[in-house]
Amino acid sequence: MKALQCVELGPPDKLKISEVPDPKIIPGHVLIDNKAGSVNFPDVLMIQGLYQFQPELPFTPGGESAGIISAVGEGVENLKVGDRVFAMTGIGAFAEKIVVPEAAAVKIPDSMNFDTAAALPMTYGTSLYALKQRGMLKENETLLVLGAAGGVGLATVELGKAMGANVIAAASSQEKVDLCIKHGADQSFIYPAGKLDRDQQKELSGKIKELTGGSGPNVIYDPVGGSYSEPCLRSIAWEGRYLVIGFAAGADDIPKMPLNLTLLKGCQIVGVFWGAWVGMFPEENKKNFEELFKLHTEGKINPEVSDSFNLDDGSKAIAHLKDRKAKGKVIIKI
Repeated sequence: MKALQCVELGPPDKLKISEVPDPKIIPGHVLIDNKAGSVNFPDVLMIQGLYQFQPELPFTPGGESAGIISAVGEGVENLKVGDRVFAMTGIGAFAEKIVVPEAAAVKIPDSMNFDTAAALPMTYGTSLYALKQRGMLKENETLLVLGAAGGVGLATVELGKAMGANVIAAASSQEKVDLCIKHGADQSFIYPAGKLDRDQQKELSGKIKELTGGSGPNVIYDPVGGSYSEPCLRSIAWEGRYLVIGFAAGADDIPKMPLNLTLLKGCQIVGVFWGAWVGMFPEENKKNFEELFKLHTEGKINPEVSDSFNLDDGSKAIAHLKDRKAKGKVIIKI
């Protein structure tokens, strides 16, 4: 079968299309003929050796895909050949076929196409867990979303609105904030791209306070990190929840937050590691996905697939995300 492979660590242009043996079915697993895979920021980090989990070389990147089950292993109880599923794979999604444990594959509604299904698990799974289980977002609270035009950002904008929050979207261009408004944001603003100096940080804090009438956001969703985090924390409401999602600004620029702010604000800095939670609480995660399917059927969420690439151009898809050109999700069609 054909697969996009990382044979040496480095930028996306080091990736190669290779012919590799078909994966073999094993007990408790299912074989999926992939139709689409979704690119996420961990893919960008992993191929460079910058992610906290690092597979041995060579490996096929890709943490989520969607397709049709073509074989089931002994002991599989709830899935069958022909089922349309998405799969949370960790790695290996950017290939024509993949074998995953039964628990990692989830049946999708008949109304959901493969591109949408591939785009949903990581972004919406992370964001619902963040807002519901970690941020405990309540109706009529104010939610600030950084990097709001990215995959997890747009998912959070939509979910925040579905949960009844007032959503403020922050992004780096007018085109991006316009997209956020299209997906339901109540307010938006543009912040500078790149590393902020002290004056820009003060301006960012001031803008957030201005938009919230001085009270600050109750929940801040931060997948960006870098020099944006501290000024946002300084703007948070009393007893606010600051959700740490990731560090798209760069692994070499992880912010060091002054802990006295948590005392002065009575706030919490809350880590969001959805992948670990899924492993520990699979039934709760299943309930979250049932909720996401319901919201999709009701038209309250709809993943924004901004760009799609063929498998042969998979390296370009990952580069597109790495270079911050994506608005919403990037899909690799297989």
